[in-house]
Amino acid sequence: SSSRNEKKTLLSPSLSHSSLKGFNFPRIIDDENMAPKTDNTEAIVLNFVNEQNRPLNTQNAADALQKFSLKKTAVQKALDSLADAGKITFKEYGKQKLYIARQDQFEIPNTEELALMKEENAKLQEQVQEKRKTISEVESEIKSLQSNLTLEEIQEKDAKLRKEVREMEEKLLKLREGVTLVRPEDKKAVEDMYSDKINQWRKRKRMFRDVWDTVTENFPRDIKEFKEELGVEYDEDVGLSLQAYSDLIPHGKKRGRGQ
Repeated sequence: SSSRNEKKTLLSPSLSHSSLKGFNFPRIIDDENMAPKTDNTEAIVLNFVNEQNRPLNTQNAADALQKFSLKKTAVQKALDSLADAGKITFKEYGKQKLYIARQDQFEIPNTEELALMKEENAKLQEQVQEKRKTISEVESEIKSLQSNLTLEEIQEKDAKLRKEVREMEEKLLKLREGVTLVRPEDKKAVEDMYSDKINQWRKRKRMFRDVWDTVTENFPRDIKEFKEELGVEYDEDVGLSLQAYSDLIPHGKKRGRGQ
């Protein structure tokens, strides 16, 4: 009917007369008094309660209305004021109150209307699933396109690879012609520097061992725990071997392992 079409909100299917038993329903108030007149805290809270149309406690409402910068105390005050004015109903459970919209403002569908609503809901659910599928396909396509290189990136990569190929071909040609790529004096300088670093490593390792053995001699605590507490790590703890690096020195005097 036309009067029913004027109603904007329907009774939630989850709210039956039996589930509302015990709520304090005040006397019927006309639609003009039910609608908020100004954009204030009570109007915001009333709109929220009517839109939800389900039992709410103060925390539920305060959490949902944070976007309006409303504090919990203000929401509590508005709920109590609306309940006192008869614009919403409530039920007390010990120290807690549950608030709910006035049910006499909502249209209660009959069996036939409820069946039509369920049918329409099923159709809408199908449409939602189709839209989600379409969105998923579009997102996958976008992701695939974003992972591909642009024409400019392809050209830059092609130029870089061509340059690397030319450099390697030139190097290969020199090797085939027997050209020395590294001068003997440069090679000797690198070997001498490397040998010096190895000697410094060996010297510092020996110095540490001497100090560590002196400190831990007759030490009452577990040496391993003490080492972990100080954050001390041996070469072996981090996968390094002095001997392995020493073996890389050509014509060098071989030292014993761990020296």
